[in-house]
Amino acid sequence: MARTDEAFMLLALAAADDAAKVGDVPVGAIAVVEGEVVARAHNQKEALVDPTAHAEILLLRDVAERLGRWRLPDVTVYCTMEPCPMCAGAMVQARIGRLVYAVDDLRAGAAGTVFDIVQSTVLNHRVAVTRGVLAEDARAQLDAFFAAVRARRQAKLETAGRAEQTPSQMADTGQNGAESGAESGKL
Repeated sequence: MARTDEAFMLLALAAADDAAKVGDVPVGAIAVVEGEVVARAHNQKEALVDPTAHAEILLLRDVAERLGRWRLPDVTVYCTMEPCPMCAGAMVQARIGRLVYAVDDLRAGAAGTVFDIVQSTVLNHRVAVTRGVLAEDARAQLDAFFAAVRARRQAKLETAGRAEQTPSQMADTGQNGAESGAESGKL
């Protein structure tokens, strides 16, 4: 039974969840050859302390090693987010046959949104692209991750701000758990 683009993208979304669980931006990717998944990766920039540890780069390295070759024209890459210039360039270099991605990257997308490295006529290879597969799911995943990051950052700032206050400042703002004199009606 042939799997659909949506079924493969669900696997990439699951890989993206793995990235989010360890504090990395939830981008996941899978590689498919002749209808079979041959590799899976997710962002690991934070975990590996490596600015190049994007899901797509890690995936291409793994696929090339597993297949024993760097030319990958029979590979379809499913990625939850449009590749950046680095990743798109690596896909061209690997001669990837097809790229399927979920959500556009409005800041650095290099598969047609900001740049179009994968279809550039000045390069020696062009990658076929399918855009928007399960885009709403991928967008929701990214939005939830960044909302949690912002909430943690805000909580940290608030905690740091309270730690810098003196007990009398905390009493004046009611942050010490007791009412200030004005609030209790004793003034």
